[in-house]
Amino acid sequence: MSSLDGTVLVTGGAGYIGSHTVRALREAGRDVVVYDSLELGRREAVIDAPLVIGNIADSDLVTATCNEHGVTQLVHFAAYKAVGESMKSPAKYWRNNVAGSVELYEACLAAGVHDVVFSSSCSVNGTPAAVPVSEDAPIHPESVYAESKAMVERILHWCGQTTPLRSVALRYFNAAGASFDARIGEDWTYSQNLVPLAMKALLLGNPRLTVFGNDYDTPDGTCIRDYIHVDDLADAHVRALDYLGSGGDTTVLNIGTGVGSSVLEVLEATARAAGEDVPHDIMDRRPGDPVITYADASLANATLGWRARYGLIEIIDSAYAWHRQQVDRSLPRESQES
Repeated sequence: MSSLDGTVLVTGGAGYIGSHTVRALREAGRDVVVYDSLELGRREAVIDAPLVIGNIADSDLVTATCNEHGVTQLVHFAAYKAVGESMKSPAKYWRNNVAGSVELYEACLAAGVHDVVFSSSCSVNGTPAAVPVSEDAPIHPESVYAESKAMVERILHWCGQTTPLRSVALRYFNAAGASFDARIGEDWTYSQNLVPLAMKALLLGNPRLTVFGNDYDTPDGTCIRDYIHVDDLADAHVRALDYLGSGGDTTVLNIGTGVGSSVLEVLEATARAAGEDVPHDIMDRRPGDPVITYADASLANATLGWRARYGLIEIIDSAYAWHRQQVDRSLPRESQES
């Protein structure tokens, strides 16, 4: 039986990118089982997929889940991802992101699961020496979080050399947006990403958004990033599983649009979607922020036949629709009717 005929285990499948990927896999006709601690994930984001609540370091539960559900492939999202927290509590990141991943892979191997798609990050490159950033750019993490992703990439490389396990590590650039039916999206409660913070400032007015620096050597003085729609990211995971299921070798791929957008361009797109400006303050530069980074995603196109379908307008429009709906649902009925 091909690994494509079995079930996909999605760790962290109740989280932001994970839940969109679960939905994409089900729409592609794949059987899925979600494995999530629900520490940061949301049960409702899983929609109607089977959910197992547990920690990735619980080897017995992982192996039992694989055996019970006929798992043949793994997509691994479960990780802590707050850069600032990683510098204050590094052991938390070593234990969960690195040691937990090792336990997860060993448990999956014990259940005969050999195909792994790993949620990595462009942060493994740190401040890039040149753009667009290609997969052979130097690995230079600038935070414990980024180092944890780089370490797991190396672990997967050596797993490919010493075990039957084969993997695709997808280095995301800046995930953003929401499903186009506004059913699932990014919870701004814990997020430190620009788009949800801009939406929070716009829709709630407090806190105002902080823009760190407007004196960079860019057209409008603010930092430039590669924003990629979460549904495009989900599509990349489906294609990566297909690639492995068809006998593909272990590889690392950038997943981005290849187009950079500045902070002020994101705020302008948000103002266009909402019909009002985002309340914000310009502050001093923040240490460690790369000035410009965007992806060379040509290898993902050549390897997976993947390319981004959506741009900044679709990202902002879908995010605004999602966050607007969440705010409307939280208002008392009389406030909605007034």
